[in-house]
This record gives sequence, structure tokens and C-alpha cells, in this order.
Amino acid sequence: MGLLHIIWMIIVGFIIGVLARWFYPGAVTMGFWATAAVGIIGSLVGGVIGGLLWRSPDGKFHPAGFILSIIGALIVLWLYLTFVAAH
Repeated sequence: MGLLHIIWMIIVGFIIGVLARWFYPGAVTMGFWATAAVGIIGSLVGGVIGGLLWRSPDGKFHPAGFILSIIGALIVLWLYLTFVAAH
């Protein structure tokens, strides 16, 4: 994994995190890194959801698209706000 791959992952994760914050009801105040982390983790969760719904023929993990990434980020954001930020 090269440096450009990591930078690209952070940028896309931030975009997914911003979209998840926009779709989430109510005001969500988070910094850049927390938003990027929610997006990156949400993309992984979306990939797991996609793998459970549509099995790949080779059995390997494939990253989710934007829709499943946003759904995964919404789940991660809900878990974060419910269990971490509430305490």
C-alpha cells in the first residue's frame, strides 16, 4: 500500500463521512479526522454488508460502492454517537 493509496483512502473516507453526517438527522459536530475515520470504517462495514448480500465468485473481500459505504458510515456514525459521544 503506497502513500498515494493512503491519501486517496483518507480523501474518499472524508467524502463518505461528510455525506453520512449530512444524511444523519440532527447536527453532528466532528473534526476532519473523525469524519474521515467514520467514512473509512463505514466503507469497510459496507463491504462486509455487500459481501453478505452478494457473494463474490472468488470468495475475496471487495470494497463497497458509494451507496453501501454511506450506509455503513451511517451505521458507524450511529454507533459512535450512541455509545462513544454520549458518555
